[in-house]
Amino acid sequence: MNYTALIEKLDTYEKLMRLDKPIGTLLLLWPTLWALWIATHGQPPLFLVWIFTLGTLLMRSAGCVINDWADRDFDPHVARTKDRPLAAGRVSPREALVLAAALTLCAGLLILPIWQDIWPLALVAVFLAASYPFTKRFFAIPQAYLGIAFGFGIPMAFAAVMGHVPPLGWAMLGANIFWAVAYDTEYAMVDREDDLKIGIKTAAITFGSFDVAAVMICYVMALLILAMVGEALGFGLLYQSGLLVAGLIAIYHFFLIRDRDRMQCFKAFRHNNWFGAAIFLGIVAELNSKSFFF
Repeated sequence: MNYTALIEKLDTYEKLMRLDKPIGTLLLLWPTLWALWIATHGQPPLFLVWIFTLGTLLMRSAGCVINDWADRDFDPHVARTKDRPLAAGRVSPREALVLAAALTLCAGLLILPIWQDIWPLALVAVFLAASYPFTKRFFAIPQAYLGIAFGFGIPMAFAAVMGHVPPLGWAMLGANIFWAVAYDTEYAMVDREDDLKIGIKTAAITFGSFDVAAVMICYVMALLILAMVGEALGFGLLYQSGLLVAGLIAIYHFFLIRDRDRMQCFKAFRHNNWFGAAIFLGIVAELNSKSFFF
């Protein structure tokens, strides 16, 4: 393989792994960082931040590859996905499986230095990432399953720091499930017509004309659970301010998606990066203020 062909192949793999579209990685990373900062009282060891950040990137990439492999017969019929490497035939199904296995192995090697308590959770995380693409065949709201998969960094972060997952960790995972249903329903609203034609199940189809209301209810539920988590932790104004900003972002999303315009729905989905970031900044500010004053 000559140099030009190698560069083209690497570029194809980059697109298959969605490295050119970091929003998915960020949506996995923010909940993980929420948990990591809370579990360490705002002082996470640098090596843990590095392990979870790189691990998130690797597992999100592996999940994208598996998703495209599972959807290789559907993607050519969807306008937004027909040019993806597998759908367009630029990567073979076997190549995709080898790449996904390599990425998962690298992610697994990252956690070897961490407590053994995290290893069973890591196996669950791999199962969730590998099985999610198939839930679109039979789950009415596969976005809820995605929320578990995308939020599983939460219990893993707690287990890595504390050796176990406290009830608050599972509550935060519940909040992430609601958040994921909200943002991935916005995403599914973009492809609703194509998904109806090919028979894939999504929350946008299941909710039907109540899709916008369902998205907003899910945002509210996510914020309510996070507010209760903050109350249990004794968090104050700074954390609540982060939740308030996230709530204002959710209201902005309502105005984006209320007319169900495809591009506006996609914009709302991508904008969820700031929802997760607002909550993270609230956590960091709250924990820093406590360490400063006490």
